[in-house]
Amino acid sequence: MSGTSLDGIDAALLETDGEGQVRALAFRGEAYSDAARAQLAAATTLALTFDRPRASPDLVAAGELIDRTHAFAVHKLLREAGVEAADVGVIGYHGQTVAHRPDRGWTWQIGDGAVLARATGITVVSDFRSADVAAGGQGAPLLPVYHAALVAGLDKPVAVLNLGGVGNITFVGADGTLVAFDTGPANGLIDSWVEAETGARFDADGALAAAGQVDEAVLTGMLDHPFFELAPPKSLDRNDFTVQPARGLAAADGAATLTAFTAASVNEAIDRLPARPRRLIVAGGGRHNPTLLRMIGERTGLTPEPSDALGWNGDAMEAEGFAYMAVRTLRGLPISFPGTTGVAAPLPGGVVSRP
Repeated sequence: MSGTSLDGIDAALLETDGEGQVRALAFRGEAYSDAARAQLAAATTLALTFDRPRASPDLVAAGELIDRTHAFAVHKLLREAGVEAADVGVIGYHGQTVAHRPDRGWTWQIGDGAVLARATGITVVSDFRSADVAAGGQGAPLLPVYHAALVAGLDKPVAVLNLGGVGNITFVGADGTLVAFDTGPANGLIDSWVEAETGARFDADGALAAAGQVDEAVLTGMLDHPFFELAPPKSLDRNDFTVQPARGLAAADGAATLTAFTAASVNEAIDRLPARPRRLIVAGGGRHNPTLLRMIGERTGLTPEPSDALGWNGDAMEAEGFAYMAVRTLRGLPISFPGTTGVAAPLPGGVVSRP
């Protein structure tokens, strides 16, 4: 999995039947170089100028980078785990989202499943989102089916909050009701602000935000965005929001305000759930930010629980989820649902490439 934060590749090894059996075996994170991050960021900026996905030398080069780095990540993961490629049934290959425009009928992830299948000798499932968007769905979030498997033994209702570049929440009701949608920017705006203001990639331990003051006027203005008025299911592109409203604030105050914005957007999302969850489990990079978790707790009245406390690897969950969905694809099982993407009926997805 390579997410919208552009920080690197998460590779996970999972034993699963795509239903109730889930056992995590290994994980490794592979950080992108500064040059790779810059190339992918430029590709994303370019893709957003297009009215539909189409070939471009810069996008082709970025896709080749994604294929190459993911192949290396697979080989390194298997070597560390002591597992032969011949023993792996399938790779779930998300690719890199460069633009997500379900309102225009398309979503664009670069990365070629056939190339990765040839490079690894393993069957690959890729392009997980396009079928859902083509059927009128949002194409995101897709992790809810995996979240539901993970929380099967917990008292419900329960919510799983993923804080990546973009935030999304999964609600699993006592009767098995599955509802999910994007909440708004999670780490994306904070990371962009901190990098521009300090040169760091992210706000380590939320220290910069903790030193600042929230500008309530800026926060109120940012919450007056049409996305928050939409009924779920709904999804967004990381670039649907910008740090522009915070321009002119001191570095610490801007970080505090953008962190409060993420927390407030989570609160808005929880208010839209079918019932108040008993537990709020947090995955993704944002769970490492104590200032963000504190603000979420203050606004929601819930205690955010980092997923690691339940024995889950919060860094690995998205990669594991796409492995899980790849198995479901091979078995013809759905990966998106009316309550998660808005598609009319449960729908399989993904394209299979064999070596």
